[in-house]
Amino acid sequence: MKAITLSSCIIGLVAGTFGGLIGIGGGIIMVPLMVEILKLPQHKAHGTSLVALVFTGISGSITYALNGSIDIKAAALLALTAIMTASLGARYAGSLTEQKLKKAFGAFLLFCAALLFLKLYLPNVIVSDDAKPVIYLTTGALTGFLSGMMGVGGGTIMIPVMVILAGFTQHVAQGTSLLVMVPAGSIGAYTHWRMDNVESKMLWGLIPGIIVSTYIGGNIADIISNETLRLIFASILIFLGIRYLATSVPE
Repeated sequence: MKAITLSSCIIGLVAGTFGGLIGIGGGIIMVPLMVEILKLPQHKAHGTSLVALVFTGISGSITYALNGSIDIKAAALLALTAIMTASLGARYAGSLTEQKLKKAFGAFLLFCAALLFLKLYLPNVIVSDDAKPVIYLTTGALTGFLSGMMGVGGGTIMIPVMVILAGFTQHVAQGTSLLVMVPAGSIGAYTHWRMDNVESKMLWGLIPGIIVSTYIGGNIADIISNETLRLIFASILIFLGIRYLATSVPE
């Protein structure tokens, strides 16, 4: 039990540090580490990650709220549809075989890497105030489904949308994304729990590890250029994504 707690704590520290550095929850790093290092089945890795990320959302959103870096209206609209689709995403993940879920996760990692690269070059196209609610509701629905299915917080999708289309600053987008992660992640996590896709003994290490390191990563981010961080992180995602897509499917 102690060895599992220590290993999961280290994984939480690594995932939280990367998440804090680029402003996401860390699930896209936590899931592969749990599968590769702890040999956790893919379904359980997704469910366990999502439970841990709820606590990251709580801790992070409180910190951002104290600094006035959260848009409550946008968070409410994003969460409104996200909570409706999070359970669907979790159930869809449960309907897939281990190999198919791994391939889907690999494709998702490559998609996230592409977003990180594109974000550097896409110009901000601020939509009108009348169109913003539609953007939030649509993004929330997509994010909730992918969050429940992939065991991630969804910041990789929400943050670029808020910055590029809604004109948010990076900090406000990150804080708002973390707040949305709490209700949406809770629904997805509960669904995974009901399907026995949560390894509860690992949460004792994951939760404190990822909460502490998210704060550390956020501070380190101030001394490293965003371009360098995104290049490193996107390269890791590409490597992991290709590896997942190469997973052999037994006859």
